[in-house]
Amino acid sequence: MHELSIAMEICRITEEAVGPDRLEDVIEVGLDVGIDADVVIDNLEFCLEALLAGPPFGRGRPVIASRPGDDLRVTYLEVDDADQAN
Repeated sequence: MHELSIAMEICRITEEAVGPDRLEDVIEVGLDVGIDADVVIDNLEFCLEALLAGPPFGRGRPVIASRPGDDLRVTYLEVDDADQAN
């Protein structure tokens, strides 16, 4: 199941974007997955749900949109800023 390795890479990209100290604040990871990307979306969603719900994350969830084409990209990251000091 190559969806697990894809999910792990998405988590790495997320960590790189928000930093290791903010992973618990990740709420959503938005993805576009092309219908020709050779990815089983249900399997990818399952893997991401498991990875984002546990440490070092904690409460993140994937939001996956199926699109035409063969692209697979992270489109957005929603991060809870409520606990951040200004």
